[in-house]
Amino acid sequence: MGRLDDLDLSQKLSTEDYERRLDSAQTRLSARRLQLDGLIGDGRLGPPVCVLFEGWDAAGKGGAINRLVERLDRRHVRVASFSAPSFDERRHHFLWRFSPALPGWGGMAVLDRTWYGRVLVERVEGIASAKEWKRAYDEIVAFERALAAEGAILLKFWLHISDDEQLKRFERRRKTPLKRWKLTDEDWRNREKQPQYLKAVEDMFEHTDHKAAPWILVPAESKKFARVFVAETVNEKIEAGMRGQGFEPLTQKELEAA
Repeated sequence: MGRLDDLDLSQKLSTEDYERRLDSAQTRLSARRLQLDGLIGDGRLGPPVCVLFEGWDAAGKGGAINRLVERLDRRHVRVASFSAPSFDERRHHFLWRFSPALPGWGGMAVLDRTWYGRVLVERVEGIASAKEWKRAYDEIVAFERALAAEGAILLKFWLHISDDEQLKRFERRRKTPLKRWKLTDEDWRNREKQPQYLKAVEDMFEHTDHKAAPWILVPAESKKFARVFVAETVNEKIEAGMRGQGFEPLTQKELEAA
């Protein structure tokens, strides 16, 4: 049994609870971002925050990212999306192309697809050789540990949905003109390779889950639940990371006075 089998995909939220909790989480994150950027509080720049999103096709990564950054000033957060590496990018080490998107002190970056493509799609589709993707586990962990040692707060989310739910979302996209563009032939091909991808995902968890950057598995069968889960978890992890580096998050009273 893999880690994904342990997730409770039945978790849901009412519309009222969803709106209330999401609003609270977005407001809280806006305050933390201002503090990390030195715009409120004692003026010090806080640790870099890097939020990574991986998951099944149609699992809701885009929606979760949009809700996460919705209230943030885009001068204080960078959202970067990555697809298959280009010809030029493949001439470099696979981690090279992600460096420009990484945040510095006081900054925040959200990555839609990440360096984990090396051990997922590049493994399954044969873009990387077995020697390359097997070596990548240690390279990724060393890379993330180096970032964490420099103070970065790393959050790695995997959004999980059932095979049946994915098919329903695919069919809804196919039948909706304004969403049809999201569905590609590659998405259908990936479904046919579900066992290979599942094996790659579980291997990824086994080899790259470490103390500096553990995997956070998101039950995403309900989009509302997933969006709130992500936003609340980001707040909790940022605040814990701040405290770990001597930055006490401002209280509600201090925020109101700021």
